[in-house]
Amino acid sequence: MELGPCLHQYPKAATMRFVKESFIRASPESVFAFHEQPEALVLLLPPWESARVIQSAKISEVGARAIVETQIFGPIKVQWIAEHTVYDPPHMFEDIQVKGPFRSWRHRHLVEPHKNGATLLDEIDYEPPLGFVGRSFAPLLIESRLRKLFNYRHQVTREWCEGREREAEGLHLSRDIC
Repeated sequence: MELGPCLHQYPKAATMRFVKESFIRASPESVFAFHEQPEALVLLLPPWESARVIQSAKISEVGARAIVETQIFGPIKVQWIAEHTVYDPPHMFEDIQVKGPFRSWRHRHLVEPHKNGATLLDEIDYEPPLGFVGRSFAPLLIESRLRKLFNYRHQVTREWCEGREREAEGLHLSRDIC
């Protein structure tokens, strides 16, 4: 079951919010552990995005910075620096943009228990570049790109976590048989 994304105005008039929520048949600890892997950011970059990780950051180290080089439009490349600001395992971690394509960006990664696994929730509060013009085009340009990106990210996370849960169940079953 997937609970789609949405985009709407956030309390501050210039700030917008994008939300992506998915159900994952795995424990909250497993979902959070996926994000704690050193290579998680690389795994979450879709093949169609012209982006590369220059520097990874441990989500457990508040103040650590990840650096990604990405193309925003055509050949225009930008360096995106995100700093980890909150770490609350296995519930939540947060990063903010220090430098990058947006006027502001705050990304909260939330993992909530669900009776059959966990709910993964990405909440992004952002201010597009170019003021009014950026806000006007955000639904068409930014939201569609975020939707595609986070659909991919949630799929990768789901496959990794659910695969590990199946492996763990298989080990338990084989021990019970022996």
